[in-house]
Amino acid sequence: MRAIEHLVALQAQEPRDPYVALWTRLHGFDAGLLSRHLERRKVARMTLLRGTLHLATADDALAIRPMVQGAIEATFFGSSPLRRAIDAVDVDELVSFIRARLEEDPRTRAQLVRAIADRWPEVDADALGYAMYLIPTAQVTPRGLWGRTGPSAFTTLERWLGRRPGPDRPPDELLLRYLRAFGPATPADAQSWSGLRGMRAVFERLRPQLRVFRDEAGRELFDAPRAPIADPEVPAPVRFLPEYDNVVLGHKDRSRIAGPGTAIWTEVGWGLVLVDGFTAARWKVPRGSDVLEVEPFRRLTVAERHAVETEGRDLARFVVPGDQGDHEARVRVRRGR
Repeated sequence: MRAIEHLVALQAQEPRDPYVALWTRLHGFDAGLLSRHLERRKVARMTLLRGTLHLATADDALAIRPMVQGAIEATFFGSSPLRRAIDAVDVDELVSFIRARLEEDPRTRAQLVRAIADRWPEVDADALGYAMYLIPTAQVTPRGLWGRTGPSAFTTLERWLGRRPGPDRPPDELLLRYLRAFGPATPADAQSWSGLRGMRAVFERLRPQLRVFRDEAGRELFDAPRAPIADPEVPAPVRFLPEYDNVVLGHKDRSRIAGPGTAIWTEVGWGLVLVDGFTAARWKVPRGSDVLEVEPFRRLTVAERHAVETEGRDLARFVVPGDQGDHEARVRVRRGR
């Protein structure tokens, strides 16, 4: 729970991602414990930063969602198919209708679209279905539980957690928490991470209590007071990241993690491998396979390859379906480009 709070919220577009993200950060991580927290509603999977799915503690879910509500509304009113269809109905009536259906029973978006089509048969029900994201919701279990699956069904956040979201507050404390986890950073980095506009004004308001640096390009970097700064000469161990991870999405400037000539985003289903803190390969377990495959973006040294194989075997024991440690987890590292 402390790790989730430290990172503010974990990327959770893929059900497995929060588990891999915590496994790679914590010694002795127990996937079953996170599952139990989800079942007991101590944490929730929900639409949050940048209008994407995140996993947050119940308290943070209720506190942060009001801060990002305006940004989420701007996203869906501004660029989704909802913008073209919303004029055909009364917005307040549509939102009330969706809220009532979600509180009646958890529903998938497809089920919600069918209910909208029954109520407004002459409009684009699929486009209007995006209005569900204007309502604070939570994705219900068993979706997101370790080793289990279920439909991507939602109910209101209030119904799921038994408490109403708090009042909208200025994002000052949210920014300080961001810096404690991801600083030093620029206002553009914080805006890219949060989806909130006007972050430069928040930085300026907090400037007296922040540390300020200059990077190699002369840009101002802000950080929380007394936050530790790593020595660049200290080697970073190999780390396997999930398909979507906070450390990648925490900054607009991704050169701080993207190795020369390597990729940040590749194809759906692939996670990233960091070697000495920079992207050096990608990994996945193909559907139906019991082998964790690694594709280097560059040629790895003998020592790097050994470290990738060692860490990869540990991850394979964690993620490969059916692997209970009774046989050697398998890793296949392909030749670098």
